[in-house]
Amino acid sequence: MLNWSTIAFGAALSAVLAAVVVALLIRPRQPTAIITAGIAAGLGPAAWNVILNAVHAPGFFTDAPIAVFPVSWQDTGSGVFALAVAALLLGLGPQAAAPGRRVAATALLAALAALVVDIYLY
Repeated sequence: MLNWSTIAFGAALSAVLAAVVVALLIRPRQPTAIITAGIAAGLGPAAWNVILNAVHAPGFFTDAPIAVFPVSWQDTGSGVFALAVAALLLGLGPQAAAPGRRVAATALLAALAALVVDIYLY
């Protein structure tokens, strides 16, 4: 199980990486979309890890036996929650008038950043 400081650290790292990735890859650059993607990439994994702690679910922390991509159910949940939060916040917020493809791409980048941070950095 993750302690609270690890959850906060992971959420912060996810938020920063997502903001950087979205800033580099999504055009046109919208500061509000970049910030929103970062916030979503932090909130989603934090919420998921709080849920896992609340229900005492240690089985979710078992890594796949793939050395280069040791993803676990816990890591996957972080990515899924980040995707859901990012899609909602972006689609209802700064990218409300944008095509769905742009909202989906931005949300996916935020989710991938959260997933990668979760797998490799905590």
